[in-house]
Amino acid sequence: MPDRTLARDLALPLGAVGAALLVTALMLTGETVHTSAVLALFALLTAAVALRTRPLLVPLAALVSWMFYDGFVLHQRSELAFRPQDRTSLLVLLLAGVLGAACAAAVRAVRRHPAG
Repeated sequence: MPDRTLARDLALPLGAVGAALLVTALMLTGETVHTSAVLALFALLTAAVALRTRPLLVPLAALVSWMFYDGFVLHQRSELAFRPQDRTSLLVLLLAGVLGAACAAAVRAVRRHPAG
């Protein structure tokens, strides 16, 4: 199982790179103004990272996604804030991470204890 361990170790750094690439693509296309749709993209990215990373790192994965979203989408000058919209987006990304981690845990449990 070394490949699974390596994948779990690399999920967080690759997720950070993915968030940076997502922000770059959004800024190049001018799509950072559609904050709800972009938040959904960041939630999907966070859930995907949470599926692969260690459960203890899920809050960190959500925080990294939030920092890119908040700094480059909501405030567009790499400034972080903690107003209601910022807190709501952090909560959405944390919930996406928890949902991704819960799905991964359920899959691992089924693989360990197959029915029948």
